[in-house]
Amino acid sequence: MREAHAPSRAAIGGLANRPEPDPLAPSEHLDISARLSKVLTHFIGRVPVFFKLKRPPAAKLDFIIAGAQKAGTSALADLLDGHPKIKMPHKDELHRTIQPARHFFDDEERFARTEIDYTSLQRGCARKGKATLLGSCTPIYIYWRPAMERIWNYNNQLKLLILLRNPADRAFSHWNMQRDRGLENLDFLAAVQEEKNRARQAVPFQLRKFSYVDRGFYAEQIERVFRYFPREQVHAIKFEHFRRNARQALDSVCNFLGVEPLKNLNNVETGSTPYARKMTSSERQYLVDLYRSDVERLEKLLGWDCSDWKKCDHCRPCSRGP
Repeated sequence: MREAHAPSRAAIGGLANRPEPDPLAPSEHLDISARLSKVLTHFIGRVPVFFKLKRPPAAKLDFIIAGAQKAGTSALADLLDGHPKIKMPHKDELHRTIQPARHFFDDEERFARTEIDYTSLQRGCARKGKATLLGSCTPIYIYWRPAMERIWNYNNQLKLLILLRNPADRAFSHWNMQRDRGLENLDFLAAVQEEKNRARQAVPFQLRKFSYVDRGFYAEQIERVFRYFPREQVHAIKFEHFRRNARQALDSVCNFLGVEPLKNLNNVETGSTPYARKMTSSERQYLVDLYRSDVERLEKLLGWDCSDWKKCDHCRPCSRGP
């Protein structure tokens, strides 16, 4: 009883001249699901349409470059993105005004809600294979107080990469960036001294754009990291070492992440914002004295030698910086 079945292929687009048999002929399988699959395969191609449209499930991030700002984080992210077994799914947000994935864990409005929607964070988080690692880069996370707990709640197996730079140099580079963007009208030392007043205006949150000095107090930030993540899941890198010996630093990062070293290493560009001027001796001395005790705490926490951060005899000219 051919009338009981769907129209033959001859009635659909005049394709009756093809040699294939009618997919709905009575002699074929009588199972409904099997017949539907065969129809879709017959008219669309070898793979049914519902398999073509199916997307792989989103996976959680394996690592985050969590800071510090102006310490080579973008350069490290670019290098890791070139690794065949690493994918950085949020890199397209770098130059956008709105960055829902890159600024997920410091979004206070999002975390004020009863339930956290991870959709924007998981965008693009699909593995090409079991060996592919997924990473992201948001240098404010080490500084933003609630971020570490939120990251741990999201994935307590996640690994953290943290770059730390001489805090005096970091502060000056931060100020220079804001000046270059037209956001800062004060001279450097004046902006540093105005920071506390600006911070009071940001309460109950932390100061973001003008936190030149506060972001450089690393000891408290590292202690907060270790409060949630065990040391074996944290890899700290001294920016000066990364800039001086990128190959060695990157090999250490790859070993920490569990992937083979990157074979080809392009020139490491850790920044391209031109400096209007170099830091003066008096400005550097002010910051060296301000940070000294915190640097000593950091040395004990990480087992580092940061004696170069506690000196003021290297006020060298600097035309470019990260």
